[in-house]
Amino acid sequence: MNLKNFLSDFTDLIFPRCCEACDSSLVGNEATICTSCMISLPRIHLHGLHQDVIRYKFVNVPEVALTHSFLLFTKKGKVQRLLHALKYKGNQDVGLLLGFMFGQEMMTAGMLSEAEMIISVPLHANKKKSRGYNQSDLLAEGFANATGIPWSAMILERTKHTATQTGKSKTERRENVKGVFAVKDHIDYKNVIIIDDVLTTGATLEECVQTLKLVGCESFTILTIALAEH
Repeated sequence: MNLKNFLSDFTDLIFPRCCEACDSSLVGNEATICTSCMISLPRIHLHGLHQDVIRYKFVNVPEVALTHSFLLFTKKGKVQRLLHALKYKGNQDVGLLLGFMFGQEMMTAGMLSEAEMIISVPLHANKKKSRGYNQSDLLAEGFANATGIPWSAMILERTKHTATQTGKSKTERRENVKGVFAVKDHIDYKNVIIIDDVLTTGATLEECVQTLKLVGCESFTILTIALAEH
């Protein structure tokens, strides 16, 4: 055993690293998520029942050419634990890793050939300041690292602070986010990816689409790390 491995093993013994999905100890080269959880995370297939549910959320937005969620979110499940670590425990590595894994799967499926730019869903400046970062930026960065498609956090901005969407109906959610986004700079992209953490009703993402349509974007791929199961 070389010195670097010895020091790593010694550090793990004194300050054990734990998987954010199951809380078991990480070993060797494992980072953030253990190998077992990497394999067993509840993935959503591109062709299946859950995919039909996702598509239906944007049935009235013909400009959405493709929409997909990477994982299935269930209460007290591994995906909830991961997203909680990302949003509330300050573990930014979770976002980078999940975005990268999602990007790898989408590239393998050959679904992103037309995309010109990845746009993350913005937080209001006050909320971003409070949290210290926007989790969607991290997902977009990880996704970009895997796909080679550029990403930007500077295209869309959230101009109004809104109440939480939790507990609201789709109609209430639409009203809550109506007019809250604006485009910060002129853009020339026609085919864009919008990425966010969790898909529930799709109201926030639909409002992003409507805002970007006003500046000439024509075709949208909507991607989220998780689909909330109701």
